[in-house]
Amino acid sequence: MARSETEPPEEETLRRWEREQAQLKANVIEEDTEEWQKDSTFAGLERVGGVDLSYVKGNDTVACASLVVLSYPDLEVLYEDCRMVTVSAPYVAGYLAFREAPFLVEAAQRLQEREPGLRPQVLLVDGNGVLHHRGFGVACHLGVLTGLPCIGVAKNLLQVDGLAKDELHREQICDLQMGGDVFPLRGTSGRVLGMALRSYDKSTKPIYVSVGHRTCLESAVRLVQSCCRYRIPEPIRQADIRSREYIRKHLSSPLGGPAPGPGRKEEAEPQH
Repeated sequence: MARSETEPPEEETLRRWEREQAQLKANVIEEDTEEWQKDSTFAGLERVGGVDLSYVKGNDTVACASLVVLSYPDLEVLYEDCRMVTVSAPYVAGYLAFREAPFLVEAAQRLQEREPGLRPQVLLVDGNGVLHHRGFGVACHLGVLTGLPCIGVAKNLLQVDGLAKDELHREQICDLQMGGDVFPLRGTSGRVLGMALRSYDKSTKPIYVSVGHRTCLESAVRLVQSCCRYRIPEPIRQADIRSREYIRKHLSSPLGGPAPGPGRKEEAEPQH
């Protein structure tokens, strides 16, 4: 685990973050807003984006922020933007966006300035959307701030609203027989917060898809599945690969190897 160089936030900061989340959450749209989403084959969709932050090994304050844009449906990389950043906000479960989103929003702004014709029509985010402690994860945060349709794709189950990695959950995973099989993530509130998706025939571990912004869950799951050559959808996978390679090439420090770092613990349980 990377060493922690950021101090825990003051209670006042947490309250401010929570207020900001609540204000932004009011702008989330949990339904399809684009014509291409209404087509069974997503006709009209040509560009899919993916974002990721990779942390320098042993240091949770230095990271590489990566944005890639892939063609659709061929999933070839059309654009990439990798930049080393200094992360000053501490990691707090449920508030990942305040740590990472500013750098990803800046990457989206640079794309708009440099290559507006390559602006993605949808963004896949390594993290959760409405599947979140307060219903507003990093995929929602990025969607509202960029105005882009966004989808949250998490590698681990965030245990909120009664969702748990219990025996029932393990049985449901076992029932996912092939790529494309799903089961709903229904909380004790009765609300379906996302879907567990077996994204790839050869993968036994599902991924967890949730609405970020300007998409319905059914469209989000179909699109994520169509972007999977392996377990992780290609836009996120390419953003991760390229951010780690950027660290290896551009950081001469002996700590230059990439690591997940504490900033990628959106799936962890709250510590407060």
